[in-house]
Amino acid sequence: MTSLAYAADAASPAANPLTGFLPMILIFVVFYFLLIRPQQKKAKALQEFLGNLKKGDEVITGGGLHGKITGLTDSVVTLEIADNVRVKVSRQYILSSASAAACSKPDQSCSTSS
Repeated sequence: MTSLAYAADAASPAANPLTGFLPMILIFVVFYFLLIRPQQKKAKALQEFLGNLKKGDEVITGGGLHGKITGLTDSVVTLEIADNVRVKVSRQYILSSASAAACSKPDQSCSTSS
């Protein structure tokens, strides 16, 4: 009988386990800088804005109400939306300042007064 001898493959070097995780690490880094970090900055700015609210500020709520703050508590803001018309709104639903929203329109010029 004749037997055929097959040449054994040369031993391949062991692959680095980090190379398998490298794409996932890169994806996480991209998600962090493009999605997570900007969202955290926006949330921090909103919390700072809500903490600095005071009577007389004009604000916009999440429902689209524009009004002037006439009363504040830890969780509730009282807005005057018309003459002698006051509405109580949860503080978390205040989105922005009315003056900041007006300045974001491209056709209007905003001036800062000191």
